[in-house]
Amino acid sequence: MKRISLIVYLAIAALAGTSQPVAANDGNGGQVEPDMLYAPLVFENHFPDAGHAAMNPANPKGLYSLDAGDEWLQQAIDNRMRTRRTRQRAMIDRPQLVAYNAHRLPEAPPEGIIEGDPRQAMLTVVTPQVVVPEEATPADAPDLKIHDWLHVFNASLQFTQAYISGNWYQGGENNLALLGSINWNCNLNQDRHPNWLFNNALSYKLGLATTHGDSIRNYLINEDNFLFTSQLGYKAVKNWYYSAMLQFTTQFLNNYKTNTRTMTAAFLSPAELNVGLGMTYNYKKADDRMFTLAIAPISYNLKYCRNITDIDPTRFGIDAGKHCKSTVGSNFEAKLLWRFNPSVMISSRLYMFTNYEYVQGDWENTLDFNIGKYLTTQFYTHLRFDRSHPRDNDWNYWQFKEILSLGIIYRFATVN
Repeated sequence: MKRISLIVYLAIAALAGTSQPVAANDGNGGQVEPDMLYAPLVFENHFPDAGHAAMNPANPKGLYSLDAGDEWLQQAIDNRMRTRRTRQRAMIDRPQLVAYNAHRLPEAPPEGIIEGDPRQAMLTVVTPQVVVPEEATPADAPDLKIHDWLHVFNASLQFTQAYISGNWYQGGENNLALLGSINWNCNLNQDRHPNWLFNNALSYKLGLATTHGDSIRNYLINEDNFLFTSQLGYKAVKNWYYSAMLQFTTQFLNNYKTNTRTMTAAFLSPAELNVGLGMTYNYKKADDRMFTLAIAPISYNLKYCRNITDIDPTRFGIDAGKHCKSTVGSNFEAKLLWRFNPSVMISSRLYMFTNYEYVQGDWENTLDFNIGKYLTTQFYTHLRFDRSHPRDNDWNYWQFKEILSLGIIYRFATVN
């Protein structure tokens, strides 16, 4: 009786074209998908009643199984089987309800694009032309060259400008400030030499600003820093390397106190060289996250002042009347580069040295906002602590510098 009622239900649905999807029972307690019940009965081929006969006896779930939970897959297979059995029983018991035979249906019209001709007021169906690209032969493939050295070069010129009228209620002076920087990194390709670490970095920053408060000079130097670092290491375990580290820093131009001829710095005055032996941790994730930590329990530090006639060497931790001072201690350096997206990047460097009598450290942070391909906004901070420097009444042994600028930038890089 249940089978007859189901057949009548199918017939009424096929003839009436009911659009309300109602789930039906297949007579065995299972649910049948409503989208199949309301479709016209079309004979395709014979569907054997033993739908699970081809299953593997060693796998009770059948050929369709997953390593994880596959209840959703088994339920979909069971629903499909129930629907096909229900439709087949309807065809066998009431063949007059079978509207079509799949083998006698006309072919579907080909896909086309409708093009209009306004002059003739006609629409034409055009079959699209499928162009299959020719496969490139090995002879046509470009030769890929793997580089031993990877180069990254950045050059930027940033500036700030202010104009203040003579009657401005707060006062002030017109000024123009320029900051130029060059950064060059030359690193050994670790994809080609996985057991070696050889990173070299060179940077130079020069900042000039106009000044009206100095009656002797028209400009002052607010940034003049040359820095070269090098790391050579051999792999110990995972991301750790036995390494030797070198750092050299100085400035190139003469600098003076405002409204005086007292020189405060010059080329190789001061200059500082540090060489250390220890371990380096190197981590890199693609090109957007890089972290390096270098620890040198044994470190040699040399401070040098070439011009002791015009410059007081005690400002740099060198004894009066001496050109240099060398000490042995320990140091460490940490570098972080994190590119949040193609337009925002932060780079940070923390360096510290101690000879167990005084501590010297530098913490530099640079935040870059790229505006297009060649424009950038840069926020730079430099915090320094130096116990070898004379104590200041306001800042104690701390020193701080901050620069916010807008300018142009050029980048060049060598890929693998």
